[in-house]
Amino acid sequence: MAILHAFAERKNIHFPLLSDGDSAAIRKAGLLNETIGRDTPFFGIPYPGMFVLDAKGVIVGKYFEDDYKERDTGANILVRRFGLQAAAPGGQTENKQLQLSFAASNAKVSAGQRVALELDIDLKPKMHVYAPGVQKSYLPIDWAMTESPVMKAQEVTLPKPEMLTLEAIGETVPVFTGKLRLTRDITLADDAKLKAALDAEGNFVVEGVLRYQACDDRICYIPKDLPLKWTFHYEALDRERAPADIQHKSR
Repeated sequence: MAILHAFAERKNIHFPLLSDGDSAAIRKAGLLNETIGRDTPFFGIPYPGMFVLDAKGVIVGKYFEDDYKERDTGANILVRRFGLQAAAPGGQTENKQLQLSFAASNAKVSAGQRVALELDIDLKPKMHVYAPGVQKSYLPIDWAMTESPVMKAQEVTLPKPEMLTLEAIGETVPVFTGKLRLTRDITLADDAKLKAALDAEGNFVVEGVLRYQACDDRICYIPKDLPLKWTFHYEALDRERAPADIQHKSR
């Protein structure tokens, strides 16, 4: 606990410091990482993770990781699990069929973090786009990410489509209308790969494309590819050791 106290003081974090002899509280919560051997300086630590509390201090979510190399950010959890709007702007565009804005859960990132990307689409009146799973004769909306050594893209999450009957041809197809939000996680690479991609200001870029074909109640328009780009600022992980007199010693 002395190490935790030293870290909190250095980061100007204030919280009641409770005694946890022999990791008793961690054990009671079922969070003790027993994959780390007793003969290491790190024995007795919990799995990395977060608790989410409501305004009354009641725990409404627990998010813990098995791997220290990949982890959610707090903002990612709020965007992906609780539906909050991503706060770090990416950009926006508008045409005759839709208005698009794209954002990320975090503007400042570190190696191994999972960050949420978000597309907010507002289709113009009478417009619709086809959902994945539509018959092969139609072009579904598709969000592709440009391959990059700085990240690995996860699957896209889409809202539930509605079924639209096309009277002229007697077919019923899944579509999106009005406003819809698409989200996906990206998992950032290690420090070496991120540093290799940085510009002079310490930023790196992640890119993608939104491809869709919009239709109204009369015609379908030419398919469009809209470029997407997110700029992130790299922050190195805090690797400063605790003072030597309180460091764990090998057992």
